[in-house]
Amino acid sequence: MVDKKASVKSNLYLGLGALSLAIFLVANDFTAFSPALPVVEQEFQSDLTTSQWVISAYALVCGVLIVSGGRLADMYGRRRTFIVGLLIFMFFSFLGGIAGSMGMLLVSRAFMGAGSALIWPSVLGMMYSLMTPKNAGLAGGLIITICGIANSVGPLVGGFLADYISWRWILFINLPLSLVVLYLCFRVIPPDSLNVPKDKLDYRGVALLSSALFSLLLAFDFVVDVGFKNYLVFGLFMAFFLLFCLFILVEGRAAEGALIPPDVAGNKSFVTAACVALLIAQFFYAGFFFIPQYLSKVHGASATIAGLGLVPLMLAFSVFGFVAGNVYKVLGAKLIVSIATLLMALGLYMLSHIFQDSQYIRLVPGLLILGAGIGLFNSTIITFAISVVDPRRASLAGAIIFMIQIAGGAVGLGLNTTIVAMAGDISYGISQAFTLNAYLAMLSFIICVLFIGSKEEKA
Repeated sequence: MVDKKASVKSNLYLGLGALSLAIFLVANDFTAFSPALPVVEQEFQSDLTTSQWVISAYALVCGVLIVSGGRLADMYGRRRTFIVGLLIFMFFSFLGGIAGSMGMLLVSRAFMGAGSALIWPSVLGMMYSLMTPKNAGLAGGLIITICGIANSVGPLVGGFLADYISWRWILFINLPLSLVVLYLCFRVIPPDSLNVPKDKLDYRGVALLSSALFSLLLAFDFVVDVGFKNYLVFGLFMAFFLLFCLFILVEGRAAEGALIPPDVAGNKSFVTAACVALLIAQFFYAGFFFIPQYLSKVHGASATIAGLGLVPLMLAFSVFGFVAGNVYKVLGAKLIVSIATLLMALGLYMLSHIFQDSQYIRLVPGLLILGAGIGLFNSTIITFAISVVDPRRASLAGAIIFMIQIAGGAVGLGLNTTIVAMAGDISYGISQAFTLNAYLAMLSFIICVLFIGSKEEKA
């Protein structure tokens, strides 16, 4: 009897360990490339607007497909969907690692994003199912903690590998770690029964949204070289607006099968949370991307030192993300997100005073304040979004917010990169981008104060 209990407990720990490692792999890949991109640019003779796609392609595809990934997991089984996603992630990590051109690397990163979109929601479901109802809340805390650690460690690992081995090992390292996850998954996580699909995927909605956002990012890319008056740029912007309008029309007719079902889309509190999350997403990746670029290209820092430059931001992000979860019930969403958006506005404004001769120490206060704001905001806005919808829609609501944050972040990075590239001087460009972002954060603060209720009430 004791041995049986010990075996069950051992399997629980192994299962949680495997899923935690999977979360780490997916989250780490959002930030690991940030200090290594100048090295990638040099090897492939590419520019800033092209290299940002290494992050944007992964984030955009993952963000757009994550809701569909959750539905596939519900329809065909979480473990089954997880394994397929992990195999896709592994295969294209290998292809990206041996890439002989920037194009091959970008295609590989996009497919890695598709794998991540299957992995992430499957992991969430499996992790909660492993925990007893009494301890289910610990799963959420564990997920947030692992994401914070992964995002923090990513730039350090990426910078070190780029300097001392090769940037390609940022991708190769996924292979042995994924094999460990696969082995443990087969060993300790029971297979789920195959359900007859009751739901339908919104293929048209996914295709239209993906195409619209891809057109927008391409427009941002080309505008640096040919300007806003070019016919191609104009056509891409026009394609974005037309495709996005079609997406809205299709979603309106898809009813329950839509990416965002009518009852969720009609929830005013949820829509407010989504709008704020979208605004914040516009600069979420900016700090991770541009601070290493600045340290590398202006101050000549190595990839390792450039990665270390993000430590204040990531440390504050992790600490305050943990704090937010512990004070949510006491302070409430309205106060926390209002403070968070104000801190982000202040941090970005301080970072906007960046010049060619700026010493790194002058950036630290802004990085700490920005990181604190992001940490407070991220976990709070997800908790708030989940709390204001019908409990049966909780997982879907969380996935939609993740979709908005990740895909919106990819678009925001494209916009910020265009601003920096068009400025000519990278220091001045980063200053301009951070100034715009500071005002977007202030707009988010106003929305939080005016439209987020003091109490979470379901529509």
